[in-house]
Amino acid sequence: MDPSPSGRRPRVLHITQPVDGGVARVLTDLVRTQVADGLDVTAVCPDSPLALRLRGLGAQVRNWRSTRSPAPSLVREVTHLARLIDEVRPDLVHAHSAKAGLAGRLAVRGRIPTVFQPHAWSFEAVGGATAALALTWERWGARWAARVVCVSEAERATGVRAGITGRWTVIPNGIDPERFCPAGTDTVRAGLAQLAALHPATPLVVCVGRLCRQKGQDVLLRAWDAVVRRVPAARLVLVGDGPDHDRLRARAPGSVLFAGAVPDASPWYQAADLVVLPSRWEGMALAPLEAMACGRPVVVTDVDGARESLPPSFSPRCLVPPENPAALAGALSGLLLDPPLRESLGVLGRRHVRSVHDVRHTAEQVTDVYRDLLDSWPSSRRTRPSRAVEQARPLDAGCRTGTANRVTQRVEPTKYRESIRS
Repeated sequence: MDPSPSGRRPRVLHITQPVDGGVARVLTDLVRTQVADGLDVTAVCPDSPLALRLRGLGAQVRNWRSTRSPAPSLVREVTHLARLIDEVRPDLVHAHSAKAGLAGRLAVRGRIPTVFQPHAWSFEAVGGATAALALTWERWGARWAARVVCVSEAERATGVRAGITGRWTVIPNGIDPERFCPAGTDTVRAGLAQLAALHPATPLVVCVGRLCRQKGQDVLLRAWDAVVRRVPAARLVLVGDGPDHDRLRARAPGSVLFAGAVPDASPWYQAADLVVLPSRWEGMALAPLEAMACGRPVVVTDVDGARESLPPSFSPRCLVPPENPAALAGALSGLLLDPPLRESLGVLGRRHVRSVHDVRHTAEQVTDVYRDLLDSWPSSRRTRPSRAVEQARPLDAGCRTGTANRVTQRVEPTKYRESIRS
């Protein structure tokens, strides 16, 4: 990105509360690229291994004490965040996921260019009154985002249907195809202690993801009995940790292994015959992209972003309805029993990821968004976001009286850039 007229590189501030999973990996890749490109990058997040990784990449990191979900501590968290933003004085703020999007927009309130990236909508993760409250906030808070970046056209369409307005840009998630690449299955399995006792020819299905309701491992376990009936030697490995670990482990049969959280999932993709992600909702999950980059076929549920992440020819065999154990079992067992099809899908998937989902394309498109906002943003509007909490009180009143829905419609449907198709 070009320097400002003063010769100073733009100062970008990333905000995130999730410090693991897909959001952390997306942020890590962005920071790595942006630091290499010469941007002045600061990240605000809870103290965590993610913070250490970002420092190691050359970013400045500020500790933001915050919880994953909105709580009575929100006012304190917004106050703390506003203070950090005042200290950093960024040219642009990029808020990742629901909690950072909430606190970040309350702290800044449109005073400097703010990019909000939902990484899946908050109102899809909950139900009842909580979902209604989350949707009311997203409709209201959209006015304080200069750009809403969605990782799939389906995610953007979900936001539009829900009545959220704003300037939209669709930038598909990307992964590093040099880091995630094919390797010999037998060699990789021999190096993984959990698989050492398995016969090299054992049919192996791997699911990589946080053990939580969103990722649908409970649906996978309900489907697994039917898979084993058709493929008795099959084994399933759940890679990851999370709040549902104990509940899932209590109901898992002996053919299911738990690998726990791992710093690098690539050996597990490489060891698999087939990778599955039975999510209930997503923006665009990274695990299927990483698996395809490793030359492995995938089975995913037809939720936001899933269809867009796959090559078109994958859909008949690899896309199943969410929360449908019978359809999931049929897709898994069918592919386990068809090695030539798995091999051809693996080759096709790797080619697709390299051409469409290379993380370098993703970073270039994010930089284009930054450049557009900074070039068009009036300098007179760049003021410090002090006293954010006091100024946010009218928001509460607006939500109670129903005025939060009075937002001017200015939706800009965005297509994939031609450069990412090449």
